[in-house]
Amino acid sequence: MSQETEWLTVESIDLDAQGVAHKEDGKVVFIEGALPGEQVQVSTGRKKNNWEQGTMTAMRRESAQRVTPGCPHFGLHAGACGGCKMQHLHAGAQVAVKQRVVEDNLWHLGKVKPEMLLRPIEGPTWGYRYRARFSVRYVPKKGQVLIGFHERKSRYVADMQVCKVVPQRVSDLLMPLRDLIASMDERDRLPQIELAMGDEVIALVLRNLNPLLEPDRQRLRDFAALHPGVQWWLQPKGPETVHLLDEGGPELAYRLPEFGVVMPFKPTDFTQVNPHINTVLVGRALRLLAVQPDERVIDWFCGLGNFTLPLATQAREVLGIEGSETLVQRSRENAARNGLADKTRFVARNLFEMTPELLVADGVADKWLVDPPRDGAFALAKAVADIAQNPELAPGWTLPKRIVYVSCNPSTLARDAGLLVNVAGYRCTAASAVNMFPHTSHVESIAVFER
Repeated sequence: MSQETEWLTVESIDLDAQGVAHKEDGKVVFIEGALPGEQVQVSTGRKKNNWEQGTMTAMRRESAQRVTPGCPHFGLHAGACGGCKMQHLHAGAQVAVKQRVVEDNLWHLGKVKPEMLLRPIEGPTWGYRYRARFSVRYVPKKGQVLIGFHERKSRYVADMQVCKVVPQRVSDLLMPLRDLIASMDERDRLPQIELAMGDEVIALVLRNLNPLLEPDRQRLRDFAALHPGVQWWLQPKGPETVHLLDEGGPELAYRLPEFGVVMPFKPTDFTQVNPHINTVLVGRALRLLAVQPDERVIDWFCGLGNFTLPLATQAREVLGIEGSETLVQRSRENAARNGLADKTRFVARNLFEMTPELLVADGVADKWLVDPPRDGAFALAKAVADIAQNPELAPGWTLPKRIVYVSCNPSTLARDAGLLVNVAGYRCTAASAVNMFPHTSHVESIAVFER
């Protein structure tokens, strides 16, 4: 690294929580640890023709948005935990950054400007994370086990004794879990513990590369007996092999009280990391759709029915579409469990290969809810655009009058929004950021399209 003596004024912050500044010659500099408004000096690590990247080494003007990180393992130093990137930035400022990212992506990538910016969805900034994947490493030279996230820019596991973004009762388990794994015969063949919390259960999925013999299985049972609420699952191979250590016990599930819905799930199923935000998000999405009792709705990328089942409490019929037959079957079971089987229907389809013909085959719906993975819903948006431009492709079929799009990637949202607005004739009537992952660079959002 080379030490720069020039003082730089930080102009903005990117999603990797790097300050962005310009040198006197106009070259862009990305600065780890720096915040907008600060004047800093930098130790440069990477240099390209148009930009440099480095670490802040001195500061002579501090941002009013800088705060003391809430976790002792956060930082820029070697060995610091890499699970969070923005703990040094005030939580309210983090949300503002993410809202701006949504706006900028919609305009610069999709040429879409929402008619109204909704207030961002935000909630607790600590103890919010009900899902996490902790790496496990037995270090023979130290005679100890490490359990946690990886260090910043490293494959090593951070020496985490607490974690402030998971609930306190989970953070309190980190050190006892170290002792447990260290005591097990298979301690060097247990690379991962995945956390998946329900309303009543702390599910811990232990990735076991070898079958566990009875002494190790009993150690897990004893741990669960000492820590109420803990439920052990084993994963010998892929996610489909996940199973309970012992049958019985409370059900792993979460609730959406506003709609009287209970959602059972397996710990390796996709569910939202932040249940507090998910509850608010589902409520806002349904209010934005404004479903009437006589309307038919399609829930694209329906998963286990997180939106489908609440929609079914309001609509005449909801069609849930997902790419996996296994997920479709689980959705049917969840609908039946909640007494909504007669108002829901589920089908499996490759949603990344949608065509106008397939859209027509699913029938006319008054409104859509779209909740894709990070890759977005390009094929779906493209099929909509094709029909809008060529109505003869779908005689007698009409496009939905309103679409609510829930996104976990602002760039793919912007891409799809560009098709819906600039080709298919929709208006983007509203949008906002959703702060599902405080202190991280992850941005979720919600947007409304009307035709």
